[in-house]
Amino acid sequence: MGSNLFLFIMLFKVTTLASVLAVASAVITVPLQRMENEEFIEQVRSGFKLMSTLQDSGDIVIKNYQNAQYYGEVTVGTPAQSFNVIYDTGSSNLWVPAKDCSNCGGKFIGKKNKYDREASSSYVVDDAPFAIQYGSGPVSGNWSVDAASMAGLPIEGQRFAEVKDASGLGAAYSAGKFDGILGLAFDSISIDNTPTPFKNLIDQGQVDKGIFSFYLANDKDGVLTIGGTDETKYDGDLTWVPLSSATYWEIALDDVSADGTQYDSSTSAIVDSGTSLLTGPTATVKKLAAAVGAKANFAGEYIVDCDAELPELTFTIAGAEYTLAGEDYLIKSGTTCLFAIMGMDIPRPAGPLWILGDVFMRKYYTAFDYENEQVGFAPAKA
Repeated sequence: MGSNLFLFIMLFKVTTLASVLAVASAVITVPLQRMENEEFIEQVRSGFKLMSTLQDSGDIVIKNYQNAQYYGEVTVGTPAQSFNVIYDTGSSNLWVPAKDCSNCGGKFIGKKNKYDREASSSYVVDDAPFAIQYGSGPVSGNWSVDAASMAGLPIEGQRFAEVKDASGLGAAYSAGKFDGILGLAFDSISIDNTPTPFKNLIDQGQVDKGIFSFYLANDKDGVLTIGGTDETKYDGDLTWVPLSSATYWEIALDDVSADGTQYDSSTSAIVDSGTSLLTGPTATVKKLAAAVGAKANFAGEYIVDCDAELPELTFTIAGAEYTLAGEDYLIKSGTTCLFAIMGMDIPRPAGPLWILGDVFMRKYYTAFDYENEQVGFAPAKA
């Protein structure tokens, strides 16, 4: 599940080295020797080099464009070629536009950074065909292999897609701020079972913990922490919820209610950083919209009086309540306010299903524990 435009939803760690020297009940005399300045400087330099390889976590600045697109940097190739990607927990592949990509942004608006395999000394030929189907349409190209990097953490031999035709994404991509998508879900839903970049970081020992965490700020840039969590970004403790399926980040959803009235129960939800809004079963969303006084317009959006007194919406997950105030689930567009929940019916056996997108994750700091297959929530700091 991915996208990051309001009304366009794509259905698409060197372990820390520690050594301890214990000396008990003894006095040890250590002879001192003078070290030449040049030797000392070289050892200091070597130490800095060692420290730079012993990172066990790192941060990625997540750029915020109008609370609608959240994207951050990834590099591919040697020397590094930089791309802005949506870090998407609702998909599992990395793709960026190829140098010869067609329908990949305009010349000025939505201009994309494009991968040039000929400029990379670490490029490895693959060229198997790549295709992925999103809700808006297909994206196609070919597979390639190259060095990559996230948050300064190197990845060797990352298989990724060079997209040659992105026309299936339409104007949402052409005018968007992002170049590509980096999937953070599980390999089980990856095209061709290709290991994800985060899985490769784990397997290559570049992170101490198989955890990544999102702080999606409101109207300002956020942070994606790779290899752990950032306690300065949330209040209290994280509440961990086991996954019901290690495909997408899927959890059981006990209840959805508005002002104390229950509207949906015993269903499931996907926690998806690549979806701007919240989505739920169409019939349920229609009832929730009525409960908050929202009315459907000709485009199927729900419009709300910006000055209305709105009830709280509560999502109950593993017995804990996560509440959104009216200001949390409204999107202001000029003098109009949109209800930030859309109806979307996902058929069985996968559905019915809710998607807890950026609207939810702005309110709640979210940690994704890959190895223990769980998600953690805590109130995000303003």
